[in-house]
Amino acid sequence: MFFKKKPKDTNIKKTTFELVAEYVQALVYAIGLAVVIRGFLFEPFQIPSESMVPTLLIGDQIFVVRYQYGLRIPMTKIWLAEFGDPKRGDVVVFTYPEDESVNFIKRVVGIPGDTVTIKEGGRVFLNGTEVIQKDFTVEGLDPENTRRLLLSKESQARLPDGLKEFPYYRHYKDFQQKIETLDGEHYHYVQRSKDMPINKEGTWVVPPRKFFVMGDNRDQSQDSRFWDYVPRENMKGKAVVIWLSLDNVRGWVRWGRFGRSIL
Repeated sequence: MFFKKKPKDTNIKKTTFELVAEYVQALVYAIGLAVVIRGFLFEPFQIPSESMVPTLLIGDQIFVVRYQYGLRIPMTKIWLAEFGDPKRGDVVVFTYPEDESVNFIKRVVGIPGDTVTIKEGGRVFLNGTEVIQKDFTVEGLDPENTRRLLLSKESQARLPDGLKEFPYYRHYKDFQQKIETLDGEHYHYVQRSKDMPINKEGTWVVPPRKFFVMGDNRDQSQDSRFWDYVPRENMKGKAVVIWLSLDNVRGWVRWGRFGRSIL
């Protein structure tokens, strides 16, 4: 003979202590899940400055893949495992070496062992070879979509896929926009100021486990040209996608940037 389990009496009221315990348990689970996601998987990051314009604009909200280069104990520089190093062209978030309470976002230009030379006019050389930078022409606001800028037909034809739509941002007329190529295969935007260029020249030999980084807005970026290298231990992850973009000046959401990969 089998004994049936006595059904629960749904009319029994839970005590205040039991209700509080359930809420606390759910809260602990939620906090634990958030810690795992933010600490080991993905972390949201808001672009606070113009140092990565035109690739990233003020108000862009991005996701950073924390496990791209390994697993690090949250809020420490202790790595549990390393899966690979940042590559040239990666856009990375890291703790600023001179004030580790601050997060920075820049592009990796030099990896360990590289010799990075910057000459007059912002020309960049990697291991003796000049990095290709090609100018392209921005003609003004796109009449069909004022959230982006209209490129000349010649520029449209020359730009690689993924970079043919150019976002609107303030003071774009003050800059010369360029497409830069690292290693002959990684394409991204950079820009130089027409009126106030920073001609910081020098040569840097990148030490082991350190990286030379620069902002895509070359004349409005505090980067390795001024404070040298980012230690491997300071890397937080790779910036991969824009999940939201808010233009607080014009008071709108930049819907066209939603889901855009960071190149």
